[in-house]
Amino acid sequence: MLTKLKQMISERKTEYIEELKDFISIPSISALSGHQQDINKCAEFLINHLRQIGFENVQLIHTSGNPVVYGDWLHAPGKPTVLVYGHYDVQPADPIELWDSPPFQPEIREGLLFGRGATDNKGQCFSQLKSFEILFKTTGRLPVNVKLLIEGEEEIGSPSIASFLEHYKDRLNSDVIVISDTAMLSENQPSICYALRGLLGFQIDVKGPRVDLHSGSMYGGAVQNPIHALVQLLASMRNEKGQITIDGFYEDVVPITEEEKQSLLSLPFHEKELMERIGVTELSGEEGYTTLERVWVRPTLEINGIDGGYQGEGIKTIIPSEAHAKVTCRLVPDQDPATIERCIRKHIERHTPKGVQVDIKFREHSHPYAISIHHPLIQLAAESYGRAYGFRLVWFAPADRFRSLSTFTED
Repeated sequence: MLTKLKQMISERKTEYIEELKDFISIPSISALSGHQQDINKCAEFLINHLRQIGFENVQLIHTSGNPVVYGDWLHAPGKPTVLVYGHYDVQPADPIELWDSPPFQPEIREGLLFGRGATDNKGQCFSQLKSFEILFKTTGRLPVNVKLLIEGEEEIGSPSIASFLEHYKDRLNSDVIVISDTAMLSENQPSICYALRGLLGFQIDVKGPRVDLHSGSMYGGAVQNPIHALVQLLASMRNEKGQITIDGFYEDVVPITEEEKQSLLSLPFHEKELMERIGVTELSGEEGYTTLERVWVRPTLEINGIDGGYQGEGIKTIIPSEAHAKVTCRLVPDQDPATIERCIRKHIERHTPKGVQVDIKFREHSHPYAISIHHPLIQLAAESYGRAYGFRLVWFAPADRFRSLSTFTED
């Protein structure tokens, strides 16, 4: 059977890649309202594809936001039911000028497929669909019951998913959920992510004078500049040691243990390789923690974008009337987005400079999640990885902590 599966993959590889290119070429950007038609087109692409490869009860389910694509195959009596999650929306591709090829005209370079969404999450999603298709074509069935949930709002925090899950909880009832929207340590170092940090996103709008003012003898030096005020406000949220200075922000964070520190140090990770890959000369972050601790088990506050004032060619001598910033926080157990929101509101109220008005709009939010590495299905997934890669399993995490990745090492 395995030989037959591999043969089909080899024979149809070119066909599958072209289909993936078609999927990636749809600019399904959920953050930009101008791409709503592309969102709908991408969802319809999936609907048609699921029907073609053998799934049943395929449906486009409308929500208060972007539609969810659903399909299932439930003909394995006595077997577990697996809910496979994915998302078809993608991030904006800006800045376009930094792309070596158009983001929605996917192309292969040096054996890699480049295009927006190729690895988040269209590539993983499509690989799973092709796996199901191959099983359908070779055996006529699947070894377990499968339900598919592919949404279109993940990149904006899935604002409609909670109400959708509540409304369709009976239909979605399953024994296990599989999400392939994470990463591996390297191409040959498979990993199982059994914990994810949560998210809290917000926008800060700073308003000063009614209109832009001349920064010369009429107003310069006498009126609060909203951009200066915004920068001052943002700077108050983190100190020179990379620590977040918002009162109460760290209060519920589960401290990292010495055992966990040692387990993370055991992973085959090299800072120099990371710096070379992303093109920086030095890494930075919260003082007292390693790079892996910072990105896996510590909370963050990052400024994602700032705008305000004149952005055109040359200089325009103004005091702008307003300024804006987008900020996101990654949260860890046992932080609660609602609690952190209250802490941030209080901090901004206390630190807003005089002469401006500040409005805060909280948008994306999700809770951190963790599952025990000793769960039987996690163990089965690990064994499957081991067989596929020819590796033996090594768990790099203590029994009472569920946040670092599990990986494999060669036997």
